[in-house]
Amino acid sequence: MRKNLWTVCAGLAGLAALLAPGNAAQAQEMKEKPPLYTYVANWQFMRGSWGDAEKSLGALDGMMQKAMSDGTIVGYGDDMNLVHQMDAETHDNWWAATSLAGVVKVLNQLHDSSSESSPALNAARHWDEIYVSHYYNWKPGAVKNGYTHVSVYKLKEDAADDTLDNLSGRFIAPVLEKLVADGTISEYEIDDMAIHTEDPGTFLIVYITPTPEGLDKVQAAILDAVKNSPLSTQAFGSVVDGSAHRDGLYRTNCEYK
Repeated sequence: MRKNLWTVCAGLAGLAALLAPGNAAQAQEMKEKPPLYTYVANWQFMRGSWGDAEKSLGALDGMMQKAMSDGTIVGYGDDMNLVHQMDAETHDNWWAATSLAGVVKVLNQLHDSSSESSPALNAARHWDEIYVSHYYNWKPGAVKNGYTHVSVYKLKEDAADDTLDNLSGRFIAPVLEKLVADGTISEYEIDDMAIHTEDPGTFLIVYITPTPEGLDKVQAAILDAVKNSPLSTQAFGSVVDGSAHRDGLYRTNCEYK
């Protein structure tokens, strides 16, 4: 079985080597940013109601645009799952803000409005998640019919408190920053859970690309980083529970300020 590329990539960015004085990886280290919070509303719709459900989720765009214009949020979007799993979401909608207050204000507005209610939404299975990221970037503007790739991992219980920061700032984020700069991806974030509805230690590597070709370009960039890194292949496996790893691929409409 072929290992996930991020597993190999992060493994080559071994923590011991990343922390070594004078390591070249430190020259491109990304600094931690102020928190970015993302609220994700997950929906599981019956196949026959997908059209109505997507119209209902699209009807929220006006409210989201207003919240982005007044600075309450910095981005929003909706996704359709392309790789379906038993008892998993078929769709989601989300919004991002630089404070928990921002995401909760929009949530309150949705609860107070009638636009959240429709037969399709009322009949769906539904659950929510709130994430926080300190390593992220985006290009302002809209993406229509783009693609979101999500890799889910879980740190081992004995991993140091700064493990995710070290992996993110010293290896993962620098690779993704280059892909934002050249236009291959329009947004990325490395997420931890702000409200722990999943096991502690769960983290996500998320990126959005506007074209199908972008998915291949990201994979090629990861392989290139693997090939050019002289670092240990053991560190990632020593801090991450490989059995918890999962991936997702989504069709995405979104906009960032």
